[in-house]
Amino acid sequence: MPPMNKDKSFLSNPEWVKGTCDCGIVQFEIKYPARWSYHDHSAGTRSAMGTASVTYVGSWRKRFKITNGEDALSDYRNDDKALTRRFCIECGTPITYERDASPHMVNIPRGLFREGVGREPRYHVRMSEMPDWAYTGEQVNPLKDYPTVLYERPRKSKKLKTPEDMF
Repeated sequence: MPPMNKDKSFLSNPEWVKGTCDCGIVQFEIKYPARWSYHDHSAGTRSAMGTASVTYVGSWRKRFKITNGEDALSDYRNDDKALTRRFCIECGTPITYERDASPHMVNIPRGLFREGVGREPRYHVRMSEMPDWAYTGEQVNPLKDYPTVLYERPRKSKKLKTPEDMF
């Protein structure tokens, strides 16, 4: 058996991965690879983001930097939940989600990066809070005359059989 390669340099890339808000004013970078990536199905994230779930990228704070537009960032502080969300004041894009319980970490929505971050989102957080209207992988079909729209066929309702001697 050949000896194991003890050089772990292939696990990380010295490059920084760039992200930006929708209007482009706020720009930031994280050091590749990200620490983790996960899907957040929590009610708190749903109400803050307006979506069924959000995919976040986690980074060590020391490996995250705002490269442009720091003065265009505003904070929303939730003392009850001990968290801070930062967003662009120009376009409203959420930039970071920071928890007091993890002061050395910062979470950034995955959609703000155009390039790979070195982590696939393999974790799901708070699936028990997922709303009943969230897409969960049902078959979708193209909508006639709208090639970019897919729809779910309605679920067939089960007909209840009434006993013949009921009436």
